[in-house]
Amino acid sequence: MMNTSCPRVSFEFTGRFLPPVYFLVFTIGLVANGWGLKSLLQKWRKLKIINVFVLNLGLADILYLLTLPFLMVYYFKEETWIFGDTFCKITRFCFNLNLYGSIGFLTCISVYRYLTIVHPARMMGRLTVTHSVAISVMVWLLVSVQSLPDMFYTKTFGNRPGKCYDTTHKRYVEDYLKYSLGRTLTGFCIPFLVTLGCYGHVIVILCRRNTIDKVQKQRSLKLLFILIVLFCVCYIPYHVLKNLNLFSRVLLKQQVCYDWFNGVYIAHQISRGLVCLNSALNPLVYLHGNEDIPSQLTQLLQRARQMFRRPPQTDSGSVPMNQITDEV
Repeated sequence: MMNTSCPRVSFEFTGRFLPPVYFLVFTIGLVANGWGLKSLLQKWRKLKIINVFVLNLGLADILYLLTLPFLMVYYFKEETWIFGDTFCKITRFCFNLNLYGSIGFLTCISVYRYLTIVHPARMMGRLTVTHSVAISVMVWLLVSVQSLPDMFYTKTFGNRPGKCYDTTHKRYVEDYLKYSLGRTLTGFCIPFLVTLGCYGHVIVILCRRNTIDKVQKQRSLKLLFILIVLFCVCYIPYHVLKNLNLFSRVLLKQQVCYDWFNGVYIAHQISRGLVCLNSALNPLVYLHGNEDIPSQLTQLLQRARQMFRRPPQTDSGSVPMNQITDEV
């Protein structure tokens, strides 16, 4: 329904919602990605083709996670950016590198799984670690070129500390909407369709062939489930709501107002929190792609149990355990 007077948009919701999400993602993501990368690097000589993509996925996550403390300060200060225009653009650029780099490397993993399951004879010995490194470099270059125009849009306004826009100032919102739609098509829609097509065909092959190992079937289905979660929770809502919110800003600039503007804004802020979760959820790919990590996790849990169950050593001057328990 169109209104003559524009409804009030709840801008304060962002400052309440995003900082706790960023803190949670920063804490979990840094630990999980650090552990996963360490495990991969320890097995560098045994690095498999798919692990090269997983390694780059982790690097993209770390790059973004290191910018989150600055964004937390920004929102705690009621959206007052104190780190300068250049660093604001770098921070937003790192987000785009993480987002579209993650989508790109997840697509590479999907295509690799497709080729090894559907065309195993053709791919045997043809795809090497060198090829996967070259493909990874191409992904980084494509994502960088795709995200570079974003840095030419205004991210701060004025010389004084102020906003650090994740998109741009309202003066340039029409052009930015066009750019955002193009980036959504090339950076998200096409890779998503490729991933969907690969795993759709893989599922058909797994159901038809009885010769495929049961363990391989389970691993492929688990990876498919992880990718579905990542795309449905992190990527799809963000891209839909981001462009819808930009469209509402264009209408607002033209003094065309609708009741759904505030709802779209709040939903978009929630989707921004969800999309950064990919940096904490991507380590699930480590658990799937690296066979050593689940066993390491099991050993770590067993050691923790032994530490809690093992009674402390006592000497002649020690205090009885029941007395210690009572004092505590």
